[in-house]
Amino acid sequence: MAKIAQRPTIGLELVIVLDEEETRALDALVGYGDDAFIEAFKEKLGHAYLDDHEDGLRRFFQSIRQNVPLILDRLKKAKEAFNATSSQLPP
Repeated sequence: MAKIAQRPTIGLELVIVLDEEETRALDALVGYGDDAFIEAFKEKLGHAYLDDHEDGLRRFFQSIRQNVPLILDRLKKAKEAFNATSSQLPP
């Protein structure tokens, strides 16, 4: 007979929608690298808020670096294709 057990969990998944300019700003921000950003943040703003969340910030930055450049490259290619097609249309 099957054994069924309840294992409730509580979690959070957050969806953020960014426009192109915001996405490019985020890409630039993570471009400084985890260590440089965290060091500068702590030096200028202190440790209190960031210390407990440093690992999460590093994972977030890593996911941005892995995904956003590809997305921005696809956007660039789409714009180039659109502009090439648009320039061939009659006025």
